[in-house]
Amino acid sequence: MFRRLSRWAIALPVALALAGLSGCGSGEPAATSASSPAGGGAKEVTVFAAASLTGTFTELGKTFEAAHPGTTVRFNFGSSATLAQQIVQGAPADVFAAASPATMKTVTDASLAGSPATFVRNKLQIAVPADNPAKVDELKDLTDPKVKVALCAEQVPCGAAAVKALAAAKLTVKPVTLEQDVKATLTKVQLGEVDAALVYRTDVIASAGKVRGIEFPEADQAVNDYPIATVAKAPAGDAARQFVDLVLSQQGKDVLTKAGFEAP
Repeated sequence: MFRRLSRWAIALPVALALAGLSGCGSGEPAATSASSPAGGGAKEVTVFAAASLTGTFTELGKTFEAAHPGTTVRFNFGSSATLAQQIVQGAPADVFAAASPATMKTVTDASLAGSPATFVRNKLQIAVPADNPAKVDELKDLTDPKVKVALCAEQVPCGAAAVKALAAAKLTVKPVTLEQDVKATLTKVQLGEVDAALVYRTDVIASAGKVRGIEFPEADQAVNDYPIATVAKAPAGDAARQFVDLVLSQQGKDVLTKAGFEAP
């Protein structure tokens, strides 16, 4: 009898420990109350976002972490086209925020994201160095072969917008470089490697005076809508949806419009 009880005394704690591990799944803590980390135990939210969202989403990430102690928001910023391809190829992501509906469509067509919501709009400006050595004043100045111009590659949203704006103006520009995202394009201006570039208005503002922005009327015909969606089977679950909710909230809108984005 004593031996039988001894065996149970040993087996019961082991069984309880194993049950606790299986309930957590991969070592994650079990879901608790709303005051626990976002998503009922999610420790990390991975957000793939267009390069032009770097400043605003970094700020919103800190806001989210403060509201959900124990949860970390990790970002992958870059060309929307590249990010979309990474998601299609299986890169682990919870949220995708793109700089154009076309790049979001790559993901939704593959049934890898929920219904996207447009949260902001953005349009182009001509970015020139602060001292504007080439004396660029308007879009047609970029057609001068003496003016070195940087554009985003056509397959990325800022490049597609540039093509549309130049077509609306019936102008042909021969860039000296085609960059893979808007941040890289703007950097060419900041370093003095080019005389001008077509980038988003928000990126000019974010440069904090390192470049000067010149508006042009055709930019109104090449406005980019920015959609956001949770990625299908997002590992972070509820936390991913909560981050999207923050972006769509009035608090999120205030951060984005302050940076120069427009309401959709």
